[in-house]
Amino acid sequence: MVSIENESRLASTVGRETALACIRAGIEAARPDRVVADAVGLDDDRLRVGDATYDLSGVTRIVVVGGGKAADGVASALEAVLGDRIDAGAVVTPEPGEGDRIERHRGDHPVPSRAGVEGTDRVRELVADADEGTLVLAVITGGGSALLPAPAEGITLDALGSTTDALLDAGAEIGDLNAVRKHLSTLKGGGLAELAAPARVVSLVFSDVVGNDLSVIASGPTAPDGSTYADALDALERYDVDPPAAVRERLERGAAGDLPETPGPGDSVFDRTHNHVLADAFTAIDAAREVAADRGYGTCVLSSSVRGEAREAALTHVAVAEEVGATGNPVEAPAVVLSGGETTATVRGDGVGGPNAEFALAAAVELPASTTLACVDTDGRDGSSDFAGALVDADTVDDVAAARRALANSDAFGYLGDREAVVDTGATGTNVNDLRVVVVE
Repeated sequence: MVSIENESRLASTVGRETALACIRAGIEAARPDRVVADAVGLDDDRLRVGDATYDLSGVTRIVVVGGGKAADGVASALEAVLGDRIDAGAVVTPEPGEGDRIERHRGDHPVPSRAGVEGTDRVRELVADADEGTLVLAVITGGGSALLPAPAEGITLDALGSTTDALLDAGAEIGDLNAVRKHLSTLKGGGLAELAAPARVVSLVFSDVVGNDLSVIASGPTAPDGSTYADALDALERYDVDPPAAVRERLERGAAGDLPETPGPGDSVFDRTHNHVLADAFTAIDAAREVAADRGYGTCVLSSSVRGEAREAALTHVAVAEEVGATGNPVEAPAVVLSGGETTATVRGDGVGGPNAEFALAAAVELPASTTLACVDTDGRDGSSDFAGALVDADTVDDVAAARRALANSDAFGYLGDREAVVDTGATGTNVNDLRVVVVE
């Protein structure tokens, strides 16, 4: 069960309590134990994944591999469903538990670590041993890009990490970040499917990507890659990132045609690969909407794909809240307005911030009376902080100038923490992007 550690202090009004209930329900709905139990089933030699069914009568070996923030929970849920039908497995995750059939290895996020490389090496060993009679169940969840590092030849972990760090600090969108990482790695950009061929690969995907682009989630280890070495170079240029010499050299060699591209659409390595998105941002939004409706609120989903700079997206949400109160559009008050997606926060100072903290603080400066906003990352970790996000209303900001200074210094959590407005869930074991709840009384 998802726990909001400081809920009793935060839930001081009806609007705040409703916002927290919606947040809790949204995160809970996206937890792997619930999602896998609903989506995956085994009946003798018939494996059900979503709407698809796979015949296991000719399968000689089932191997589970993968990584990401939700990988530990997915592994446990698969063990509960498949039991001893699983022959071997390994996943890499930030907080590994204990498994009966699937090894759990520790990795780090958002910057890859040596521990992650070692765990990924085990994943590669298991996949490389697969043959035509093997069923590879690939666990692909948000955070897998950093947690499954397999640096390409000539690229050190430090070079990969520093490049990733620089792009994150520059506010790079996930597609641009992953275009670079795919071309510096061996498993990303369809590399896992390529290594597993000719085995059948069935991917169980928890999406933390706007639009559920399979080539972007965890940098697409089982999906065709439409990006190129040239795209990776372009991303570095647009975000003004000067990478280590080995990184630039590899990308330039690839762009010149001296290195093979990642497998793209139509490549035969994907002939026996099947990807299933089991949970995404709308999974959380839908559960939150149900809670709001049960409490008597009108509901409106703005979008599950909100992106761009957090502080700018926040003002759009404030404008919607103002419109609800003034005209009853797009829904009459009392109302709960919901959105998901993934905004970015360009680092402008040396404070402690994150996209959800910036979103919340920028909104709090402008929020009308009788309006509450909860804004969290469903994995429980927002940006560089140890918090999921924040809960604010029109009374949170008592010093507008100080709030604006905090935003200018990328220190939204500093300001919000002093006002006991942060939401603390700890690591939730899932990751389906941001969830935002605006309650208009």
